[in-house]
Amino acid sequence: MNIDSKSLTVFFRNQGIYLFIALVVGAIFWAIGQPINPFTVILYSLCIGNFLSPPVQWLHVLYERPSPYDWLIFLAVLCVVMLPVYALTSLIVWWLAPPVPQSLGQLIVNGWKLPFLITLVYGVANFLYGKTRARLERRNVELQGMVQSGAARLEIHEQELQRAREIQQSLLPKEIPQLPGIAVATAWQPALAVGGDYFDVLRLDGNRLAICIADVSGKGVAAALLMANVQASLRASVRDLDSPARVCGIVNGMLCESIAGNKFVTFFCGVLDANTRTFRYCNAGHPYPILVSAGAAHTLDEGGAVFGVFPSWDYKDSSVNLKSGDRLLLFTDGITEAEDAQGEEFGVERVAAVAKSHAASSAAELNKQLLAQVSDFCGAQFQDDATLVVLAVD
Repeated sequence: MNIDSKSLTVFFRNQGIYLFIALVVGAIFWAIGQPINPFTVILYSLCIGNFLSPPVQWLHVLYERPSPYDWLIFLAVLCVVMLPVYALTSLIVWWLAPPVPQSLGQLIVNGWKLPFLITLVYGVANFLYGKTRARLERRNVELQGMVQSGAARLEIHEQELQRAREIQQSLLPKEIPQLPGIAVATAWQPALAVGGDYFDVLRLDGNRLAICIADVSGKGVAAALLMANVQASLRASVRDLDSPARVCGIVNGMLCESIAGNKFVTFFCGVLDANTRTFRYCNAGHPYPILVSAGAAHTLDEGGAVFGVFPSWDYKDSSVNLKSGDRLLLFTDGITEAEDAQGEEFGVERVAAVAKSHAASSAAELNKQLLAQVSDFCGAQFQDDATLVVLAVD
């Protein structure tokens, strides 16, 4: 018969328990002034423990009942099993270490108190241990089921988020239209699977583009749903894109009717004309764009209120003339508010510095360089959605 290490470990652990019971029972008899033979007590405890344990375990199915029936059945089983165990144990004790010189019959008739106490202590302790272990095992099975169920729900949630991300990406322009002499490059980096940043580049005719960028308060699915609402509102008002201010008024009115009270949207919309090289725009609470021209950087700081708060806000158009070599950067606050390990933000000044140092680069290269420096600054841990649109005039 092969005996593995686990079986040996359980066996020796049980012997330690039996010896502990012997110590407890011996202490009880000593405390009440009863003379005892330590070796007799140890022998009783070892024999009773080893003889009683197998049948108690084999018959456990009989007393797996609700309380108090489990106790009643267990005590009845213990009384039945106790008799042959007591007889066999008494024979071994009488042979090896009787309490006093006497016959086997006298030991069985007169020496029942100590073994019965040991049997009761061991039986009750074994019963409580078995109930506790069974309860913990059932709880462990329940927890495993909950973990598996949670993992399955998490997988479904991740799949849904992935589908939501794919849907959101499909709402963004797949190809960025370009104008003669003016290049446009974009980047979109959600902090979570889906985000609340939005940008759009729409061709109005052969020489004009409408360029929009927006940031919905918050992150995640709720922000993504509101972002889709912003896009739908913008596309519904595309006929008015000759006037960005009129577009802002229309979209703001639509959002004020449907947006939650604690939500708002920052929005920037402009019309880029390649013939006149003018950029007519309206800013609704969005971070000011940075224009790099003739080696200097400044912000386009005209603007109005965010969307979703003031339904009657009167937005105004502004315009700027673009010259050869100019670079215009539109971005959300996920760029400027990216933080390093010390909590310092990247900031508008760093954005302007990067734009100035790469003013001779193409729109795509400037876009790439700025995102790379922001990512290095925050360790690629964006706290908010980050979107960037770069215009480069040849």
